[in-house]
Amino acid sequence: MQSFKNKQKNEQKISMKLNEEIWNKETYNAWVQRFGEPREAVKKIRKAPSKNLSVLYDKFGDVKGKKIMNLMGSNGSKAIALALLGADVTVVDFSEGNQRYAKELAHEAEVKLEYILSDVLSLSQEHLTADYDIVFAEMGILHYFIDLNPFFAIAYKLLGNQGRFIIRDFHPVTTKLITSRGSTSKIRKHKVTGDYFNTSIEEKEVSFIKFLDQEKEPRKVLHRNWNLGEIVTAIAKAGLVIQSLDEEPNLSSEVFDKGIPKTFTLVAEKT
Repeated sequence: MQSFKNKQKNEQKISMKLNEEIWNKETYNAWVQRFGEPREAVKKIRKAPSKNLSVLYDKFGDVKGKKIMNLMGSNGSKAIALALLGADVTVVDFSEGNQRYAKELAHEAEVKLEYILSDVLSLSQEHLTADYDIVFAEMGILHYFIDLNPFFAIAYKLLGNQGRFIIRDFHPVTTKLITSRGSTSKIRKHKVTGDYFNTSIEEKEVSFIKFLDQEKEPRKVLHRNWNLGEIVTAIAKAGLVIQSLDEEPNLSSEVFDKGIPKTFTLVAEKT
């Protein structure tokens, strides 16, 4: 059993190191291509910070004065929205390009943002302060881990008593099971092509590749897609008490992928 655990730890380190190297290379340019220069992008966030948080806004409640940690917070757009609403926000992420874009957003928004440049699993003890009111992660996070237990253990160690952990991510039915084809409602087709219980680690293109120069060599990272039972169980094993689990349709369209869960939001508490 011990040798199996050591093997998992080594695989996790290799996976995270490879993913870190890829994400450090071109993320800043990808965000500029998608959202514009930070001085332009922040105008949209400032105009409606609660809208920028999407369904997370209702889960957070009143964030004014709350201490919040955004795990793998990417370009900082959610963190900036929370800071504009009065929260004390910290982001941890291993990408220098993400950090640069986030800090420039914070400067343009004239808000304070602490950004820890680190692999989330390598946070030092000084950062595991057990006093955060909210710890959250969202959209395309969990598949970067080949073992979920260390990730949720970090969330537990960051939270204060009665602190709230919130995870929003792509629904496993969509990521593991169903393939969708077609660009209009009349020809949109779905097929069950995957294996919901597949546990393999796969090589995938990075999510920001579509925002970069398509002539550049595609960047690959390692993914492990989890099913919903595995996610819920890992959160419970970390000692967090699950309060709610919302399975969500395609919130960007009432036509495409109707009847198929596209995302989920889970809320748990440290008690």
